[in-house]
Amino acid sequence: MGQSPLKAPGPPYGRAMRRPRTDRERRGRLWRSLWRSLLRGSGRSPSRGPWRSPLRGPWLTSVFGLVLLLGIPVLFVTGLLSYAAYNPGLSPVNDTTPDKGLLGFYLFSWPTRPSWLYRVTQGVHVTLGIVLVPVLLAKLWSVVPKLFSWPPVRSAGHALERLSLLTLVGGGLFEFATGVLNVQLDYAFPGSFYPLHFYGAWILMAAFVVHVALRLPRMVRSLRSRDPRTELRTPLSGTRPEPPDETGLVSPRPAAPTMSRRGALAMVGTGSFALLVVTAGQSIGGPLRASALLAPHGRDPGRGPNGFQINKTAAAAGVRARDIGPGWQLVVRGASGREAVLTRQQLLRLPHHGAALPIACVEGWSTPDQRWEGVRLTDLAALVGHPDRPPRVLVESVQRHAAFGRAVLSARQVRDPRSLLALRVNGADLSPDHGYPARIIVPGAPGVHNTKWVGRLAFGETV
Repeated sequence: MGQSPLKAPGPPYGRAMRRPRTDRERRGRLWRSLWRSLLRGSGRSPSRGPWRSPLRGPWLTSVFGLVLLLGIPVLFVTGLLSYAAYNPGLSPVNDTTPDKGLLGFYLFSWPTRPSWLYRVTQGVHVTLGIVLVPVLLAKLWSVVPKLFSWPPVRSAGHALERLSLLTLVGGGLFEFATGVLNVQLDYAFPGSFYPLHFYGAWILMAAFVVHVALRLPRMVRSLRSRDPRTELRTPLSGTRPEPPDETGLVSPRPAAPTMSRRGALAMVGTGSFALLVVTAGQSIGGPLRASALLAPHGRDPGRGPNGFQINKTAAAAGVRARDIGPGWQLVVRGASGREAVLTRQQLLRLPHHGAALPIACVEGWSTPDQRWEGVRLTDLAALVGHPDRPPRVLVESVQRHAAFGRAVLSARQVRDPRSLLALRVNGADLSPDHGYPARIIVPGAPGVHNTKWVGRLAFGETV
């Protein structure tokens, strides 16, 4: 029998009556489809997918891991040293992480000798962090199939390993990203850099320790499985995939190689070396300063006695002409309430001393030694009743905004004969951007504690 011309053919009964999918069901279908496409490259469905590189395997992953195993603890230790350099135990004024709890321990109060200590430790911290970026990215590339393995959790031990891996990846990306942004003075992240980077470092280190404890024996076996000298002599034509093993890093159906392992290592090494060249000069200074392409730019006040790096200009800190004009006065107060109010002319008539000291900042840049001249902090303390053993001092700037307008210096810092209220540098008056009419200069202190545009010193004041 033919079909009636009066009735158009319709869908089968079951399809016509099917309930329309909800938005939730459609999203679930989309995510399942995306997950299946990712699994194609992870080894679960090896016939297709982006993760078929014949270079992936335990040995190459372990080489990158070994570099990070050596580098990340150095970053963590130098980061803790930077934290200690702020002397957070002195006062809440210095403490940028008020809810740190037990995480805020440090083993010693920051010394003033050697005067270049912070310059070296923070220079190593920033330079090494940037140099390790290509290694971190290469390590993530080598293990990305593991992030999408199925089932996600197979046992309690596997769950712990997965959690440590995800936390390690997330923490590593967060720490490196915020660190690089801070070097460029680009605060694109929400909140203050200091607590974010501080807590992120502890999360990263906890995941790092767990991951190393779980993976170190396997990494050692993997490194011993191949001779590095042989790998570095093997050209593209001789490059073969590693034997399949339980790690799941080796693709069951690898594609043809387009690069040898020595080429991959050379590419990562060249990237790290290039970053070293364009970063280290900001800490070393001298002729290498011109090579520091990644250093903050646009803040050099030109040539002459004041022609060295600054972080914030007077305008950026909200310092007005009348704040540092002829009417400027320095208020010095002692613990007993004794007070002295000094004009700049009166400060110039006090005994002056000199000190050759650098400025080093948390962003990793530093200056060579500059020749500072001014009044010793011990002499100012003696004016207000502390002639013998001056206590710590609260320093306040006249700046109206920008962070670190106040800082507390320890008694050790005050008593160092090179600690000055500087009025001149390199034989000339301070420029406004370098803190005119007076600024603090203390050996070994972070740049933000060498307070500019000082308006008040309070010795022994508890804050």
